[in-house]
Amino acid sequence: MIYLDNAATTVPDEGAVNAALQFLKIDGFYNPSALYRAGFAAHKEIEEARRTILSLLAPQGGYELVFTGSGSEADNQAVFSSARRGNFVTTAGEHAAIYQSAKELEKRGIEVRFAPLRSDGSADTEALLSMVDKDTSCVSVIHVNNETGAVNDIAAIAAAAKKINPALLFHSDGVQAFGKITFALTKDIDLYTVSAHKIGGVRGVAGLFRKKGVRLSPYIFGGGQENGLRSGTENTFAIKQFEFVAKKKFSSLKEDFERIRSYNLAVRQGLDKTIFRVLSSENASPYILSVSARGLRGEVLLHMLDDAGVMVGTGSACSSKNRYSRVILACGLDERSADGVLRISFAATTTLQETEQAIGIINSCAASLAERTK
Repeated sequence: MIYLDNAATTVPDEGAVNAALQFLKIDGFYNPSALYRAGFAAHKEIEEARRTILSLLAPQGGYELVFTGSGSEADNQAVFSSARRGNFVTTAGEHAAIYQSAKELEKRGIEVRFAPLRSDGSADTEALLSMVDKDTSCVSVIHVNNETGAVNDIAAIAAAAKKINPALLFHSDGVQAFGKITFALTKDIDLYTVSAHKIGGVRGVAGLFRKKGVRLSPYIFGGGQENGLRSGTENTFAIKQFEFVAKKKFSSLKEDFERIRSYNLAVRQGLDKTIFRVLSSENASPYILSVSARGLRGEVLLHMLDDAGVMVGTGSACSSKNRYSRVILACGLDERSADGVLRISFAATTTLQETEQAIGIINSCAASLAERTK
């Protein structure tokens, strides 16, 4: 089986899992909030993980990290803590966690402004900045689009937005960027979401980077863990595995990027151009490649590929129940083109052999489907 849906989730890194297993066993399973020595030791391990992950994006300090249960949870906490008045500015290309949060804000009486997308899925920056004014409480712009791989220059957007309104808070969903592209947090970015399971971590742990001094509100109440910002007993195993895999991923980030870019290029060049149109720009993250087989049903093609031993996506796994992706439609595609979209996404574990085999299988299945639908 060839797995090319890594933007949905990745295979947990076996070495990092094994290294963290001690925190599920008799010597390390203890509650980090407990007051005896073993509890203090577990708490110390979590704080070590926090410092390590912080250092990967904020080596100069100035930020704190709140561990959450998912990237969606971190996004929700960022949005509902920041967009309390005035208007909220975001883009039409956001992950469902931001988009649906924005829709909820509208129900609560907050004005929401959605900036349009360019054809590659990146934000129309000029249009977005024209929506920012003195009443804007928060701007949220996805770092790497989870369907097309388009990379937004969030440092530049944040700086420009704060020139218009220095009081606003700037958030970015960095789930598809963290551990995949070279980046460090800048002073104008107040909140930044990351997740473990997109880089070989286990599901159930993510994080929200918060610039020191930025106010966050909890929406899970209880024992007051995470400095009162996220109650619930911490998952020491998952947090430590996140730490171990993040360190590993960042140590080979540049090498992985170049290798995955070569695989991405091979697919771009190898897919049948009479059937497929590449939607992702050449400047997109190489980890995500979106293509369209206009006139073919992407979901049917996905199932044919699954039967043939290749797993890909048709867009965001979090919105897979919708026939047409709202993000792809926002890129300007018509419904027939949007219906034929496949998302091919790579991981550091993807091999050249898998990539080459997948190209042949995708072309064969697409040709067969095209012949059947004539």
